[in-house]
Amino acid sequence: MSLRCALRRFSCKSRFQGHARFFSTGSYSSFSNRKPLEICSRFPIGLKVMDCRETYCWGSHAFHDVRYQIHHDNSSIAEEPLDPFSLVADELLILANRLRSMVVAEVPKLASAAEYFFKLGVEGKRFRPTVLLLMASALNMPIPKSAADSVFESVSKDLRTRQQCIAEITEMIHVASLLHDDVLDDADTRRGIGSLNFVMGNKLAVLAGDFLLSRACVALASLKNTEVVTLLATVVEHLVTGETMQMTTTPEQRYSMEYYLQKTYYKTASLISNSCKAIALLAGQTAEVSMLAFDYGRNLLIDDVLDFTGTSAYLGKGSLSDIRQGIVTAPILFAIEEFPQLRTVVDRGFDDPSDIDLALEYLGKSRGIQRTRELAAQHAQIAAEAIDSLPESDDEDVLISRRALVDLTHRVITRTK
Repeated sequence: MSLRCALRRFSCKSRFQGHARFFSTGSYSSFSNRKPLEICSRFPIGLKVMDCRETYCWGSHAFHDVRYQIHHDNSSIAEEPLDPFSLVADELLILANRLRSMVVAEVPKLASAAEYFFKLGVEGKRFRPTVLLLMASALNMPIPKSAADSVFESVSKDLRTRQQCIAEITEMIHVASLLHDDVLDDADTRRGIGSLNFVMGNKLAVLAGDFLLSRACVALASLKNTEVVTLLATVVEHLVTGETMQMTTTPEQRYSMEYYLQKTYYKTASLISNSCKAIALLAGQTAEVSMLAFDYGRNLLIDDVLDFTGTSAYLGKGSLSDIRQGIVTAPILFAIEEFPQLRTVVDRGFDDPSDIDLALEYLGKSRGIQRTRELAAQHAQIAAEAIDSLPESDDEDVLISRRALVDLTHRVITRTK
């Protein structure tokens, strides 16, 4: 389905004259104990997004009664939320086929390993390519003459193809990081099937990840844009830095929200934020617009930072699973602020099953889960405001794409699994 056809299906009959935004009857700013939020303002925080074709709860603490308001002249009309994934479904199919062709290797065993998570049925939701394709449409607008003059030589005639290439590169980097993470974590499953390291061994999984990174580098070089190459090369550096920070955390750093958020930005949010910026740079947008694209990606909620889902019980189990690997996530950090004795329980490592129940009891009595959701809501609002601050446009495709990007900020934090 083309974006324009999707627009006709989901939009109202009148032509949009303004840009989309969402609002909530809840408060985003009146959070108690603002120290963690102050920390957030100083670090380029982003949050890792899981697959999102799931069931969503429209009644979360921070997003009660969320709806859209589209400005038309001086009045407004309520709009149904869109399905962002359907807007770029056709492009995602093309992108998936290209990815499968890009990871073909001469050595059969390496080829089989490299395409493991690109095969039909296990390729995931393609959240990052969806975001990037929507961002490309959201920025499809005239650029200032001075900016156009400065990038005339570097922008190809087929801009959309180049932006699709960014989506492909981003997905290859992401999958490579998953392969490496599974080896480091000794994981045995991924996306509902056996992890590559479990099926083919650690050595081949590491080599497959390296192969994907090399293919991403070749595709990146083909764009012949030095600034974009620098951006995505920095992403790879951040992935290594974040993983190293996680592996070498000192006892004090382990319980520092500031350290935790910085580390998680490197591990997860740097990829999507810098890729969004790359989309803007390829389009020849100004530095200001490029930074708005970056800010959207930086604040798009990603589960590794907040690590929460629809129920408190599931949240607790997920948090404890991370703790066993030495990773303390936001809900536990917030809970320890209220109940310092929980730190002693966490330090013991949960060899004693009774400590699991004790930790869950402390987590349940604390405001850790609620404060995590409030932090999530604040970042969702910042991401939506970045889209709202883009230069005005009356182009239907641009407006519907911006609505979809705002919708994604809500869908991610209200998922129930």
